[in-house]
Amino acid sequence: MFVLFLCNLSLAPAAASKNKVKGSQGQFPLTQNVTVVEGGTAILTCRVDQNDNTSLQWSNPAQQTLYFDDKKALRDNRIELVRASWHELSISVSDVSLSDEGQYTCSLFTMPVKTSKAYLTVLGVPEKPQISGFSSPVMEGDLMQLTCKTSGSKPAADIRWFKNDKEIKDVKYLKEEDANRKTFTVSSTLDFRVDRSDDGVAVICRVDHESLNATPQVAMQVLEIHYTPSVKIIPSTPFPQEGQPLILTCESKGKPLPEPVLWTKDGGELPDPDRMVVSGRELNILFLNKTDNGTYRCEATNTIGQSSAEYVLIVHDVPNTLLSTTIIPSLTTATVTTTVAITTSPTTSATTSSVRDPNALAGQNGPDHALIGGIVAVVVFVTLCSIFLLGRYLARHKGTYLTNEAKGAEDAPDADTAIINAEGSQVNAEEKKEYFI
Repeated sequence: MFVLFLCNLSLAPAAASKNKVKGSQGQFPLTQNVTVVEGGTAILTCRVDQNDNTSLQWSNPAQQTLYFDDKKALRDNRIELVRASWHELSISVSDVSLSDEGQYTCSLFTMPVKTSKAYLTVLGVPEKPQISGFSSPVMEGDLMQLTCKTSGSKPAADIRWFKNDKEIKDVKYLKEEDANRKTFTVSSTLDFRVDRSDDGVAVICRVDHESLNATPQVAMQVLEIHYTPSVKIIPSTPFPQEGQPLILTCESKGKPLPEPVLWTKDGGELPDPDRMVVSGRELNILFLNKTDNGTYRCEATNTIGQSSAEYVLIVHDVPNTLLSTTIIPSLTTATVTTTVAITTSPTTSATTSSVRDPNALAGQNGPDHALIGGIVAVVVFVTLCSIFLLGRYLARHKGTYLTNEAKGAEDAPDADTAIINAEGSQVNAEEKKEYFI
């Protein structure tokens, strides 16, 4: 019944058009190729610029009539009439599948029948890509192989790799036809050797295809790399000085994170735990002295391995300011004048000279052992000079007394007279006495 109906439909316009053959010679149907994404809707349009009421018909690749003018011929709910007139016949095909692809025909029933072909292309949308080959964690230095795969694309999709937003070109590409012989499965393999800088890096597989409307599909894999610790010792001051505190910080990085760290000095334990306090990754030496000089070592360990760093500590003296010394010589007395110069005072009367430790920081002062030694030497020298002068003075006076006493004894007839003469002579002698220094 259905076939007979189609035959009758086709014959009636042919018979009616016998009288119009001459006027229909300039008529010709016009169509365009159509491309649609799988699952979308395709619009097939057939136009005739000059038409003297001649019928139009759409048929599918299997030559089944879809519409004859405004009459639906094929029972397919996906196919609908869009517009029907003497100059145009447009139909729509919704929820397009890959099987709908092919050549559709628009026929103008003139004498002879004129046709125009329109090819319907259906694009297969690629599936969301999947990345395989990653097993967490990966050890530093291992060779990693990642594979990105997508199926269902038509034509075959393109796969690109990115690492840190930078495209990787050296990859392998494989294209295989699916079982339906219409779509393709595409895979791409990326090989590279990992290091610690790859830890936490996102590797992206991107699928480009014309069906995606400039919005590519992506798959991402975040890398987890395990590596041995890296260690660095950072001092709190670049120039440690005696009496000052010092903090040594052991900066350790690794995965897994190394915790805790081990501090040693010259290959052994810390010699003064009361003054050398370990807090986490920090070694705090409260008051530096010369005995703290040596090599300090920080060790960090995790499940992958061990690493260490060393710091050679040299404790420097605190810089000093020399004191000026002025010596005034004298035969009987000695005067030592010492003036301490303060560098911030503009009214210092004595001339100051500064001798700085070349290894010391500017602006920091302390005791000068050489200066103290010089002062002590001057004091000793002055004391010796005073003793010498005093001794000489006493010796001279004692000799004068003895000489006068002897002269009085020579002329006296007895002892009492000798003493009286001696006292008088001594008085006279004092009047005539001269001093020589």
